Amino acid sequence: MADKAQIAARVALVTGASSGIGEATARELRALGFTVYAAARQLDRMAELASLGIHTLELDVTDEVSMVAAVDRILQEQGHIDVLVNNAGYGAYGAMEDVSPSEARRQFDVNLFGLARLTQLVLPGMRARRHGRIVNVASVGGHIYGPMGTWYHATKFAVEGFSDALRLELAPFGIQVVIIEPGEIRTAWGGIAADSLRETSGDGAYAQQARTVATVLERSLGSGSGSPPEVVAEAIGRAVTARRPKTRYAVGRGARTLILARRLLPDRVFDRVMRRLFGG
Repeated sequence: MADKAQIAARVALVTGASSGIGEATARELRALGFTVYAAARQLDRMAELASLGIHTLELDVTDEVSMVAAVDRILQEQGHIDVLVNNAGYGAYGAMEDVSPSEARRQFDVNLFGLARLTQLVLPGMRARRHGRIVNVASVGGHIYGPMGTWYHATKFAVEGFSDALRLELAPFGIQVVIIEPGEIRTAWGGIAADSLRETSGDGAYAQQARTVATVLERSLGSGSGSPPEVVAEAIGRAVTARRPKTRYAVGRGARTLILARRLLPDRVFDRVMRRLFGG
């Protein structure tokens, strides 16, 4: 772990900070002594973070002007950015056949291309200082898969590959890339995904499967048995303070078990496991 004097001089930008993992991460990094900029599309939802001394920014990761303005403001006020936590993301579930091309593109815009563009904007300063840490919040869904989540899983698999390649590119400049892989976490994510699934595929050929999967999403990722978002925030705290962080942190209920099962089991066997999990 870095000492407090070193941490006190560090500046972190956290996206998707209006709730869930992002909000918990902003609090965690503030408690660790970082100067924290919490960013989200809805500024009013971060009023409590602002009351804690956390800087809040209105930021839409699909809007170039918004991203440039946010990074420019931090650089003007602090002179540098040491840590970028790319947490903004969402999952719009639905049968692949039912999801519109525009919605599929939007998921990639938020979950991958927004992450990539914001990373591009902070890298020149990090390279100049030969110091920095990029933390990309992927998902256990970047290793495993389930029905009705084709586009979501595609984005998270992409984040995994993107991050691995980026880690090699940035190593000569002293910049480290870390992937966070949450499992079942109690946030609004599960309810939002379930609602989008019912709206997209609640009628028609996939209706029965969609209803079953929506119930599983609400139970495991909503108010059910998932881990609290603070466990992910604590892992991010470890990742940004360790002198030599792990390349990956699988955290939260079921994350390590599912990733190990995917690694060890043949495809058809794992397919059966996932069908049972999702009521198939």
